[in-house]
Amino acid sequence: MSGQTPKQTPKKIALVTGANRGMGRDIARQLAERGVHVLLSGRDGAAVAGAAAELRAAGLDVEPLVLDITRADGIAAAAARIEAEHGRLDILVNNAGIRIEEYGRQPSQQPMGQWRETFDTNLFGVVETTVALLPLLRRSPAGRIVNVSSLLASLTTHSDPESYAYSPMFKSLPAYSASKSALNSWTVHLAYELRATPIKVNAVHPGYTKTDMNEGAGDLEIPEGASTAVTMALLDDDGPTGGYVHQGDLVPW
Repeated sequence: MSGQTPKQTPKKIALVTGANRGMGRDIARQLAERGVHVLLSGRDGAAVAGAAAELRAAGLDVEPLVLDITRADGIAAAAARIEAEHGRLDILVNNAGIRIEEYGRQPSQQPMGQWRETFDTNLFGVVETTVALLPLLRRSPAGRIVNVSSLLASLTTHSDPESYAYSPMFKSLPAYSASKSALNSWTVHLAYELRATPIKVNAVHPGYTKTDMNEGAGDLEIPEGASTAVTMALLDDDGPTGGYVHQGDLVPW
């Protein structure tokens, strides 16, 4: 009918974990710039509030959310808050991760405590967070789950003498590498479970990006490193699922 105001499509709701700094923060920024309402989360409340305030000051639709993905009570509280305030979740970017191993040690020299701490965040925390939020993602007309992995997850790359991963530097990160390989496996399993739904699940390799995790080393600036996760978070209905990608290219498992 003439004179009626067109009905607006509601904004997508995204949760980005580990988003108070570095690549997670830029993923949040890029999604918000594309019209997504972003829940910017991390475990440090002050840092999360500060990052969200900076992005809001730039005119972006960002909301702070304190979430430590290694704490079951915090995950449950975050899921309850998202349900109460938004009723659904359209995008989950599992970006939170740690690298605590010391360069220069042999793989067998890394302490078991570091293995357990690494897996608690990089795998178990991701799985528990995703499972808790899956009912909200199922309410989305086109849910997207993006797991931020690494080239160091690739067994093919680790076995290739021509790759930078085939070096003493990166062979001294066995727990980090194995945790990301396991994350890739979780991606494939979950994509299979959700194959008959609109939800798409993919792992991304950002590229060797200059972040605090790398002590500022890397080939890519943070915005470029964040771009693959953003692309996969905004996939069209005909986009892939169950993949492991970097800037549009498949990465070998």
